Amino acid sequence: MVIPYTTYSEGSPLIFLHANGYPPDCYQPLFARLSEYQIFAMRQRPLWEGHQPEEIIDWKPLSDDLLRFMDEQKLEKINAVGHSVGGIALLRAALREPERFSHIILLDPVLFPPYFIRFYQISRLFKIVHKIHPLVSAAQHRRRIFKNREMILRGYRNKPVFRYFSDESLEAYINGITCPRDDGSYELCYDADWEVQIYVTGVWQDMELWRNLANLTPPLLIIRGAETDTFLESAGKLVQKKLPHAQIISIPQSTHLVPLEQPKAVRDEIIKFLSA
Repeated sequence: MVIPYTTYSEGSPLIFLHANGYPPDCYQPLFARLSEYQIFAMRQRPLWEGHQPEEIIDWKPLSDDLLRFMDEQKLEKINAVGHSVGGIALLRAALREPERFSHIILLDPVLFPPYFIRFYQISRLFKIVHKIHPLVSAAQHRRRIFKNREMILRGYRNKPVFRYFSDESLEAYINGITCPRDDGSYELCYDADWEVQIYVTGVWQDMELWRNLANLTPPLLIIRGAETDTFLESAGKLVQKKLPHAQIISIPQSTHLVPLEQPKAVRDEIIKFLSA
């Protein structure tokens, strides 16, 4: 099987890795503002046909998938962007084979400080990750079938999590997460079991990222949401201690979903970084 992907625009190639639960089309407002690049948006494993969540026990295979995708598409010395789990898949791949990347851009990556990773390891040992992860229950109980997309738009518009989404971004998000059914209704495209499996298999192997971070050779930019609960300020300080040349930018009025909330500001920082 060739790894599925979608391309956007024309120009210099740029790889994009999406977040858990956010297929590539969710990022249309950002992609439209990066029109000088041909974006290769690889679909991560939860969006592949015929694959089961039990295939993974950690996130390392996601980095394997990225390197395989680059082989298939003959992409070398390339600029790459990853959001959330996509950022971790990219970072691990770049630490493994740094010569294959030109610049690395992480959008609010799921890179927690070492103390949190140790807590997660203990939680995994006691098999309580499903109970303590804040997003697992929501993924398991989320409504999945809707009469039409307008119904979703009305229902989601006032949810606090979407408070910084413009109407354009919210509409792109809804179009990206839904697929039409034969009866004219819509269902969520992203499998709930896969979404949960990504949540519960992450983080616990990430001490190796901190140990090896100083060896990263491609230039690194991390863009975080100023109000994020994921890439914390303490993690940013540790990144810069281990990798002084790394750039870390906080975008106001944004959270972990910064590329969807502030696509213009994120685009401006990406262009500035890649043009330096």
